[in-house]
Amino acid sequence: MAKEKPENLNRRQFIQTSGMAMASMPFFSFSSQKSTEKQIEDSKDTSFEFSFLTDIHLKPEMNAPLGFQMAIDKVNALNPDFVITGGDLVYDVMRGDYARSEMLFDLYEKMSKGFNMPVYNCIGNHDLFAIYEESPEGDDHPDYKYGMWERYFGRTYYSFDHKGWHFIVLNSLDVTEDKGYKGVFHTEQLDWLAGDVKKTDPNTPIVVTTHIPVLSTHWQLKGQQGNVGVENAPEIFRLLENHNLKLVLQGHIHWKEYGMVNDRFEFLTGGSIAGNGWKGRRHNTKEGFVQIKVQGENFSWEYIDHGWEDERLKLQNAGNSGTG
Repeated sequence: MAKEKPENLNRRQFIQTSGMAMASMPFFSFSSQKSTEKQIEDSKDTSFEFSFLTDIHLKPEMNAPLGFQMAIDKVNALNPDFVITGGDLVYDVMRGDYARSEMLFDLYEKMSKGFNMPVYNCIGNHDLFAIYEESPEGDDHPDYKYGMWERYFGRTYYSFDHKGWHFIVLNSLDVTEDKGYKGVFHTEQLDWLAGDVKKTDPNTPIVVTTHIPVLSTHWQLKGQQGNVGVENAPEIFRLLENHNLKLVLQGHIHWKEYGMVNDRFEFLTGGSIAGNGWKGRRHNTKEGFVQIKVQGENFSWEYIDHGWEDERLKLQNAGNSGTG
């Protein structure tokens, strides 16, 4: 969104053309005050907040709707401009079962309407319909892979602008020959991204969201078992090389991680709403989400606890006391 720039008054020209030299000093003071007020107003206009919620894993079981509602309520209390999700909205539709998969996406769609602000969704591996071998539906089903997602939420990759920033939401997933999933940006999407970036001013701050990480210490810490990245991630950075990339948001591995790349851009792996599938923490990362505050071309972030761990333990203790 374009911002109105404050007018620059030339004091000398004003005095010369108006003939009011004696009044110039009072006018200049007033003009400076108004200019300062306008700059403050413009500064406020360029500031905004958004929430990044990833790995929600919504399902009817294990009090997951209660936990998600607590996250929704927390976000609404913070009142950001919008929400971005990081994928794995539901758990899960990879194994097919059309009726249950429909129920899961319908549940998410209805609950997400509880946010008081726009929601921009990113697709995760658990959101790919019927891709596993055990699925009763095959690859000839109209909702196969991306189909069910697209029917509920639209395109799996897209971009939008907000207060001078450009946000790019990517689909980092495809299906393997042996009926699994892999992290990859397919060619059609890369072609789209090249066109999207070409239309974006090189000075515009950019945020990229992807479910599968494109940068992470996960595989260094976990070894080969932690190798969960996007196989052609360098393509994204090549396309954005001459642009003002500020931040990469990512999910999938359910832990909190932050990094700075060569004083150029930063990346955040945003923990998860569901933790270890609603059973507690995963990788010792407390359930939560990231709140990001933008001011001009700078941003800061905070990891927000939406209270699920305390609530889960309270419910667990209540259940245990009832069985004594």
